[in-house]
Amino acid sequence: MPSPRNSYGGQAVLEGVMIRGKEHFSVSVRNPSGQIITQTKSVPSLLSSRFKQIPFIRGIITLAETLILGMDALSYSSSIASGEEHEKPSKFSIALMLAISLMVAIILFFLLPLFASTPLEGMFGNDVASNMGEGIIRLSIFLLYVFLIGLMKDIKRVYMYHGAEHMTVHAQENNDPLSIENVRKYNTAHPRCGTAFLLTVMVVSIIIFTFIPRDPVWILYGSRILLIPVIASISYEFIRMTGKYQSISLFRAVSIPNLMMQKLTTREPDDLQIEVAIEAMQAALDADKRICNKVD
Repeated sequence: MPSPRNSYGGQAVLEGVMIRGKEHFSVSVRNPSGQIITQTKSVPSLLSSRFKQIPFIRGIITLAETLILGMDALSYSSSIASGEEHEKPSKFSIALMLAISLMVAIILFFLLPLFASTPLEGMFGNDVASNMGEGIIRLSIFLLYVFLIGLMKDIKRVYMYHGAEHMTVHAQENNDPLSIENVRKYNTAHPRCGTAFLLTVMVVSIIIFTFIPRDPVWILYGSRILLIPVIASISYEFIRMTGKYQSISLFRAVSIPNLMMQKLTTREPDDLQIEVAIEAMQAALDADKRICNKVD
């Protein structure tokens, strides 16, 4: 879940939850013996720099942060959840995994829809139909992908931890004491969810790509790759704004599709999963509080 500078957010991992705080991020995972193992680390300085306060620039930094911290958290959780703790992967290995993941995402969600929409080129004497068709295909692939992976047993549990993460963030934002009883009363959907961000990316890409010509070819293919950071930045600002102004009916209304989308990526968690999410949140809060006390 994208996390603005002074907000707490995170993501679900294998048998656990990662929470990103102001200066630290914590990962709590339940191991096969039932214990909750927590790791807390400082956020890299670049990812918490003053550049993250600059509109549109902060969207690109947040995207990079999500990928870097998310890969780190997933690697840690997989070792703890399997009960086979292994040596931490090197920076090169993490960079390679990120590069492969980005390449697959670009091919699947940007280039494949482009190829699939070529039969529509020239329809009605312009590129609007083919570009719109490309966007609809992209959105359909994304929804189908989210639905299909949700059928996997392990991913179903990740989706339950995703719900626990959202509920815990709600409780923290409302200054409720972090107990299972208090967290349980909140919804599994949250306006700053990463799923909401990805859905917004799909919609924004439809709007932007509709007005880009499909000839010459270098513009057609180049735009689908080079404009990804621009689309991500616009999408982040939209998610940030709708999350900040949920008290305004207009912003609540435009958040509805994103909140509905989360029905595919969240499940109602059990108490043990909520306990893990609370542990991660409390660890991040405590780490940030220690830093504040040192500064004071």
